[in-house]
Amino acid sequence: MAKKKENTTDKDKKTTAKKASPKPERSGQVKGPMDVGDRKKTEDTAKVKKPAKDAGPSAEDVPKKKSTAKETASLPKPKKSLPKKTSKSGTTAKAKTSGKKTAGTADKKTKISKKPAKFHEPLTDEELPDVAAPASKQTSTPDEEKKRTRKTAKTKEAIKASEDPTRRKKATKKAPEPEDKEAPRKMSRHKADPAISAEEKMKQPNTSPSEDLKHTTESLAKELAEKLSPNEKTRSDIEKMARELIPDADDVKGAAEKLTAALASTPEKARELMKKIIPDEEDLSEMAEKARTVAKKATPTKKEKQESSKDKPVEATLITDYDVHLFKEGKHYHLYKKFGSHLMEYMGTQGVYFAVWAPNAEKIAVMGDFNNWSKDSHMMKARWDHSGIWEVFIPEAKKGSLYKYFIRSNNGYEAEKGDPFAFSWETPPNTASMVWDLENTWKDKSWMEARSKKEEPAPYSVYEIHLGSWKRVPEDGFRSLSYRELAEDLPGYLKEMGFTHVEFMPVMEHPFFGSWGYQITGYFAPSSRYGTPQDFMYLIDSLHQAGIGVILDWVPSHFPSDLHGLHYFDGTYLYEHADPKKGFHPDWQSYIFNYGRNEVRAFLISNALFWLDMFHADGLRVDAVASMLYLDYSRNEGEWEPNEFGGRENLEAISFLKEFNEAVYKEFPDAITIAEESTAWPMVSKPTYIGGLGFGQKWMMGWMHDTLEYFSKDPVYRRHHQNTITFSSNYAFSENFMLPLSHDEVVYGKGSILNKMPGDTWNRFANLRTLYAYMFAHPGTKLLFMGAEFGQPSEWNHDGSLEWHLTNEDLHHKVQETLKELNNIYRSEPALYEKAFSSEGFEWVDINDEENSIISFLRKGKDPKDNVMVVCNFTPVPRENYRLGVAEAGNWREIFNSDDERFGGSNVKNQEVIEAQSLPAHRKEYSLALTIPPMAVIYLKRD
Repeated sequence: MAKKKENTTDKDKKTTAKKASPKPERSGQVKGPMDVGDRKKTEDTAKVKKPAKDAGPSAEDVPKKKSTAKETASLPKPKKSLPKKTSKSGTTAKAKTSGKKTAGTADKKTKISKKPAKFHEPLTDEELPDVAAPASKQTSTPDEEKKRTRKTAKTKEAIKASEDPTRRKKATKKAPEPEDKEAPRKMSRHKADPAISAEEKMKQPNTSPSEDLKHTTESLAKELAEKLSPNEKTRSDIEKMARELIPDADDVKGAAEKLTAALASTPEKARELMKKIIPDEEDLSEMAEKARTVAKKATPTKKEKQESSKDKPVEATLITDYDVHLFKEGKHYHLYKKFGSHLMEYMGTQGVYFAVWAPNAEKIAVMGDFNNWSKDSHMMKARWDHSGIWEVFIPEAKKGSLYKYFIRSNNGYEAEKGDPFAFSWETPPNTASMVWDLENTWKDKSWMEARSKKEEPAPYSVYEIHLGSWKRVPEDGFRSLSYRELAEDLPGYLKEMGFTHVEFMPVMEHPFFGSWGYQITGYFAPSSRYGTPQDFMYLIDSLHQAGIGVILDWVPSHFPSDLHGLHYFDGTYLYEHADPKKGFHPDWQSYIFNYGRNEVRAFLISNALFWLDMFHADGLRVDAVASMLYLDYSRNEGEWEPNEFGGRENLEAISFLKEFNEAVYKEFPDAITIAEESTAWPMVSKPTYIGGLGFGQKWMMGWMHDTLEYFSKDPVYRRHHQNTITFSSNYAFSENFMLPLSHDEVVYGKGSILNKMPGDTWNRFANLRTLYAYMFAHPGTKLLFMGAEFGQPSEWNHDGSLEWHLTNEDLHHKVQETLKELNNIYRSEPALYEKAFSSEGFEWVDINDEENSIISFLRKGKDPKDNVMVVCNFTPVPRENYRLGVAEAGNWREIFNSDDERFGGSNVKNQEVIEAQSLPAHRKEYSLALTIPPMAVIYLKRD
């Protein structure tokens, strides 16, 4: 990826390019607090002191009852000494506690108060006794003792009256009324209210534990009834069971007849009993209806219909406890199904469910066109599980609604943020997210099934394209083509040119068009510049039906600082690393993801799988991998810190890349990941279980730089640089390489591929054809940037269009024909792709003819009959009777010649049949006498 231009929509920045520390291959070498929404419960625990030694009545004053050790242990201990009953007169003795008068005592002339004693400490839930019985451990207050005595006396009096007939009659006539109807008070702590002090709590009236229990039970029953309300099938089963269990009138009548017949000795008695036992039909019907009503109440048919978002708006959720667990562990790879905005029905109401991760937020509101962008109308609620996830259900929102999250951080920071998981966004420069769905009817079943069955090596020729500048519409303001317009033109063009795949530069939503898509804000949304998500699906579907695979550029290396994007999302460095030495990219003035944070890893891997899953992408080309691997990438001394082992490797990023590749190949084993890695990092495309990063392929950046450097030299000097063009063979099979001639090589003053070629017009086009023919013969897969296939002379301009009118000119059209033929041969000759990543598929014939700047080699397939000999002449001088060694006798023929006149060449060719002669050459017993055309490449194959 080239240096990206910054986004000037929200903020002007000045980019300062610095030389990267890791050198490319060349010739010869915050974690925020997680307690949002925590509701700490406080408990008032009463400290109970031991009773005074002199507190307690005599054994005669209380009922005798043996107590167990368990009962003794469960009794509460009073906080201070309590009144001691000493005599029938009701007087009390003074209790000494720390020299103070005990609460609840009175002098001898004062009657005992019926009010409970007052304590300085909060009251406990258990009863606090005024009198402790030493024998039975039972407790009672002086008032209770007085009532008990009266009750005992009345009971004795009643017994005597029952024994005496005369007194019994009097007692029957008039029952004595009780003197005191007041029930003994039971003291318990009043329910905790955090808004009042402990002293005010003591002043509140005491409540009965039984009342508290009743209230708690009712609340719990109501809550369980709501949570455990059965679904439609369960209700149906219960109602069916109820109908089976509830007998009808005939069943009851039959059972009663059998019963009475068995019990009655004569039929007459049976009939009499029947009349008494069997109710009439009206009674039976009434009983059955009552039973059905009870069953119906126990199984409600549906929940209460929600009329607005204010009626329990947060209870709607797509997130389970297991989702939260996986999210915190960084192992949730399908977050796009849970987070963001989702159309759904809740309690019979259609609306939109929103979920966002912002652990350090104090307040989040969904503001949108459905509430006049109010920051207070639709408040989100943090989940109780400390995950930092906020949720809300909004009936007023619908598909197409525009929205943002208003976030107030717990540090006072406020911002209006787009949704990181939104499926669609406003067309830039507008920055709101949009509620959308991903419903689509796919027609690429044949392609997807064939892709999953591919096991054998296949040709891989990729056309790299920037959607916004591939082709434009001059008659409509020179606008870009839409996704559906591209679907009409692009699949047919690629099929005609023979490419197997197309690679889209990032289609994810990005605010600044000049970033080419590499500064992303909407990671889960295709850019709305060209249409809807379904329109983009239509484009991919059309390509698949035409037999073209789709690779998407993916950017997990950095993101821009736009205010509506991921940067400083909840008032903290949430997605980016807090340390600028690890979290800020000096070249691109952008922010680097915190690969050590589990939630961020889950976000990125979910995003990668999202495009493979929901959009049927066939692969991902990962941008700027080198910038992720090195802590000192593009940094000077003192601008970076070594890892824990003292090295410059970014261990967290390395771990992330391995996990990303493992996740992709586990879920989509028929997809591919490709690394743009510009250094000599080892084992990029090797499996993780042997220490590799796990990519499927790697861009061969060293080959690209060396080859373009060699071809840019005048042919007269190339004999001094033979090692430059041949050096790639030293490491060609160390990775699964893709040969790229990418967009990075045709921008920023580098000139187009055609204009890198030296010489006059004829020589420049001849060099270009030679370059492409050498590229398609070299081991590895192929990638070519748009416009290069017909030799566009100007640099790529993202604000313009390819110069399609040039295809009507002879030389440009013939370059296009050359590419078409190379793709066809590449796809039809197994030797050119079967062993693309193995040294078994390559053999030098002659590497030492530096004087003539000619190299020759064999490309080998599984079957030796498929072998292809490639001869490259990098000078404009033809060579006659040029001898090359072959292993055995036989006839060969020329299957491709870049100097063919139909490609714009001088039409220097070999005979139709070339016979191998028994003349040794290049360590072989036989040899071919060839005519080598000027500035050209030929392919030869055995008949």
